[in-house]
Amino acid sequence: MNREPGLSIRLKLTLSYAACVVVAGALLLGAVWAFLLRYVPRGEDIFVHGTHVNVTPGRGDLLRDFAPAAAILGGCLVVFGLLGGWFLAGRMLAPLGRITEATRVAATGSLSHRIRLPGRKDEFRELADAFDAMLAQLEAHVAEQQRFAANASHELRTPLAITQALLEVAQKDPHSDANELVDRLRELNTRSIDLTEALLLLSRADQRSFHSEHVDLSIVAEETIETLLPLAEKHAVTFESACDTTPMVGSPALLQQLMTNLLHNAIVHNQTERGVVRVTTKLEAVSAVLSVENTGEMLDSGSVSRLVEPFQRGTDRVHGDHAGVGLGLAIVKRITEAHEGTLILTARDGGGLCVNVRLPASPSSGR
Repeated sequence: MNREPGLSIRLKLTLSYAACVVVAGALLLGAVWAFLLRYVPRGEDIFVHGTHVNVTPGRGDLLRDFAPAAAILGGCLVVFGLLGGWFLAGRMLAPLGRITEATRVAATGSLSHRIRLPGRKDEFRELADAFDAMLAQLEAHVAEQQRFAANASHELRTPLAITQALLEVAQKDPHSDANELVDRLRELNTRSIDLTEALLLLSRADQRSFHSEHVDLSIVAEETIETLLPLAEKHAVTFESACDTTPMVGSPALLQQLMTNLLHNAIVHNQTERGVVRVTTKLEAVSAVLSVENTGEMLDSGSVSRLVEPFQRGTDRVHGDHAGVGLGLAIVKRITEAHEGTLILTARDGGGLCVNVRLPASPSSGR
C-alpha cells in the first residue's frame, strides 16, 4: 500500500522525548533564575570624578554570568534529549518490530510462526500473546478446512465412481438386470443428495446466517421424538423423556435439525435389543440444557472426541444400512457454536454415548 511520506514513529517519539527534556530544563533554569533574583541585590553604582564605578555586583553581573552557562546547558539538554530519546524509542518499539515481522510471515501463508515475546506482561506482551493466539486459531481452522475439503471431495467422489462403474458394467453386459441397476443408481443418488444437503446445512450453520426467535427446546424435543418414533420402534429402541419448559432464542429450523441428528444418531447406534434413549431438557441458571443419552456398545474417550469431526463415523458404531454421511454430530457441533453454546460428548460407563448441549437461555426466562 502506497502511503504519503512522513516522520517515523521512532523519530516522533524522539522529538517528543527531547522536547520534554528541553522544556523541563528550561523550567528548572527559570526556577533557579527566579530564586537567585530574590537574594541578589541590584548593586550600588557611584561616580568618582565623573566616572561610573560598580561598587557591589548586582543583577546585571549575574545575568552576564548566568546566560552563557544556561545556553550551554540548554544545548546539552537538546543533544541529550535527542540521543536519549532515540535510544529509548528504539528500545520501546523493539517488540513492535517482532510483531511486524510475524505479521509479514503470516501474510505469506505460514501460520506456524509465533512471536513468543519474552519479559513481563505489559501492553506489548498482551498484543503479542493475542497475536500468537490468533495465529494458532487460524492455523487450526485452516487445517480443519483442508481436512474437511479433502474428506468432502472423497465422499462426493465415491458415489460418482460407483455410478460410473455400474454404468460401465451395464454397458458391457446387455443382459444385465435394468431394474437392479436403477435401484442401485437411485440409492447412490439419494446418498449424494443427502451429503450435499448436509454440506449446505453445515455451511449455513458456520456462517450464522439465520433469523433468531423465541423457541421452547422442550417442544422441539417432543416433536422430534414423535417424528422419529417409527424408526425407534423399527430398531427396538424405547424413548424416555423428561422435558421441562426450556425457553431460549435461536433458529427453530437449525435447532430442529440439531435435535433430529442427535436422536437419529442415538437410535441407529444403539444396542440391537432393548435399547433406550433418554432425552431431558431443563434450565440451569442462564443456560438451556439438552441431554441425549443412549445405550449401546462400549466407547473409548479417544473415539468419542473424534465423533464431532466431519466424516468421522466410528467403525464400532456403524450399522451398514444407517452409516449416514458422517456429518451428523459435526452439524450438531456447528449449530451449537452458531448459537454460542457448548457441546460435550462422554462415553457411558455401561456402553453408549451421552451428549450434553448447553445453550444460552432466553432473557425472559427469569432465571
